Amino acid sequence: MMRVLLVGTGGFLGSVARYLLSGFVQGALPGSLFPFGTLAVNVLGSAGIGFLWELAEQYGILSDMSRAFWIIGFLGGFTTFSAFANETFTLARDSEYLGAAANLVAQLVLCLGAVWFGRILVHWIWR
Repeated sequence: MMRVLLVGTGGFLGSVARYLLSGFVQGALPGSLFPFGTLAVNVLGSAGIGFLWELAEQYGILSDMSRAFWIIGFLGGFTTFSAFANETFTLARDSEYLGAAANLVAQLVLCLGAVWFGRILVHWIWR
C-alpha cells in the first residue's frame, strides 16, 4: 500500500510540475504554435529517467520505494514519453535493434492513429 501512495503522490507532483513548466515555457514564447512547452517537458523527463535509471541500475543508489516515487510516480506523471524513450534506448543498448525500431514505429504510428481515431469517434458520436 505504501508503494501505491508513493506512486500516487509522485504522479500528482509530476503532473503539477508538467503543467507549470509547460505553461511557463509556452508562455515565454508568445504567439508560437509549436508545442515548445511539451517538448521541454519530454526532453527534461527523458533526461531525468535516464539519469535516475542509470543510478538505480548501475549503482543501486535508488531503493524500490524511491524508484516507485521518482521514476514511476513523478516522471510518469511528468511525462510518459520518458518511459517510451528509456525503453526504446534499453532495447537498442541491448542490441535488440529490431525491437527498438518496432517500438519507435509502433508508438508513433499507433498513438498518432489513436488520436485520429478518437477525434473521428467524437464526430461520429456527436453528429
